[in-house]
Amino acid sequence: MTHVLAINGSPRNNGNTAHMIKQVLQALEQEGCTTETVRIGGTDIRGCSACYRCIETKDRRCSMNRDCFNDVFERMLNADAIILASPTYFADITPELKALIDRAGFVSRVNGQLFRHKVGSALVSLRRGGGVHAFDSINHLFQACGMFMVGSTYWNLGFGGREGNGIGEDSEGMQNMEDLAASLAYLLKKLHA
Repeated sequence: MTHVLAINGSPRNNGNTAHMIKQVLQALEQEGCTTETVRIGGTDIRGCSACYRCIETKDRRCSMNRDCFNDVFERMLNADAIILASPTYFADITPELKALIDRAGFVSRVNGQLFRHKVGSALVSLRRGGGVHAFDSINHLFQACGMFMVGSTYWNLGFGGREGNGIGEDSEGMQNMEDLAASLAYLLKKLHA
């Protein structure tokens, strides 16, 4: 059975990004996947300090132990597919998700490309604009780490209101989430046949 990890970069526990993730994960569970969500938005995760200890130790961990990074990174390593999701903040992803991407990408790469051939997908919620740039920011991790990127029938974006509501009214966006789940399940079945 394949396992999909969704990482929510939003500080809002039940905001638009969380609703998009739920739509994808429910459809994946119907396809027989196990799923898990971790929210890093609003946590104290820090960016890379460029200490380069991970290059020296090569122990599949970051030397900074005072935040949630190593726990989340271990979950990423144990997943067959990783969904990274974020609301759009000034045409980009949240600082917490960016911190995770920078550290996870570096630790993965210096330990022999630990994410190579895993499946990755980006999800972005937005109110007005900037979502495509945020979408690209997430996809840079997948590209740099040799991962298989999965899309939908359009960019994996959903439009909602400022107060963390309204995403369900974006019928095209929510349909894209179901299409994304179908494509993720299809690829996972092919890879693990």
